[in-house]
Amino acid sequence: MQAKIRTLVVDDEPVARARVLSLLRDELDIEVIGECESGSQAISAIERAAPDLVFLDIQMPQMDGLALARTLGETMPAVVFVTAYDEYALRAFEVHALDYVLKPFSAERFKSALMHARQHLSQRKAGVPAAPPERRDRLVIKSSGRIYFVRTSEIDWCEAAGNYVRLHVGQQTHLVRGTMGYIESQLDAKQFVRVHRSTIVNLHYVKEVKHSGSQGESLVEMQDGTRHILSRTYRARISDLLTH
Repeated sequence: MQAKIRTLVVDDEPVARARVLSLLRDELDIEVIGECESGSQAISAIERAAPDLVFLDIQMPQMDGLALARTLGETMPAVVFVTAYDEYALRAFEVHALDYVLKPFSAERFKSALMHARQHLSQRKAGVPAAPPERRDRLVIKSSGRIYFVRTSEIDWCEAAGNYVRLHVGQQTHLVRGTMGYIESQLDAKQFVRVHRSTIVNLHYVKEVKHSGSQGESLVEMQDGTRHILSRTYRARISDLLTH
C-alpha cells in the first residue's frame, strides 16, 4: 500500500482552514496530521510530526508564512502557499514554494496545486534530483486578479512597453511590470540576448541574422516571422553566442 502524504494546514482564519480541510477530506492519498493557527504553532508541529506537505497562509500574526519557511530552511517540508495577497508571489518562490494559490480559489485550482505537490513528492521519493531553484526558470504574471507563471524557456522575445515589458510567448503576449534591465537579469544569459535597448530575443527562436539596407543595418528574424533591429552595441554579443 502506498504511503499517504502527511499534510499540515496552517492559517490563522478558522474559515480558511476549514475550506482547505474540506477539499483534502476526499483525497485518499492525503493524511491530515493537524492544523495550526500561527507560525509558532506550525514550527512546533513540523518539528514534532515532520509532515510531507504544508498548506500555509502568508499573513499571520507574530510570524508570517514566509518567515516560517526561512526559519526552518532546508528542514521545511514541501509547501503550497494559500493567501489572499498576490504581492508576495516572488518572495514565495524564493523560499522554494511549490505553488501559490490565491484566495478565494476554486476546487479545480486547489486540485491543480495538490497534483503539483504529488508530482514533486513522488520524484523526491524516487530520488530524482531537483533542479537548482533559480528565479529565471519562470516569471510571475499578474492579470485580472489572477497570478500565473510563464516558463522563461517558452518566451520568444521581449520588448519594452513604457513601465512594462511585453513578453511574446507563442501566440500569446503578457505584460510584466518592470524594466528591460530587470527582466534581462532574470533570464539565462546563455539563452537570451539583448539585440536593442528595447528588445531581448531567445536564441532558440532566432531564425536568421542578416544585413539589410545600404546603411549596413542588421536584422534578427525570429521563427514567428518578426524582425528586430540589431544595434551595433549588441552585434558582437549575439554573433558570439550563435557561433558557440
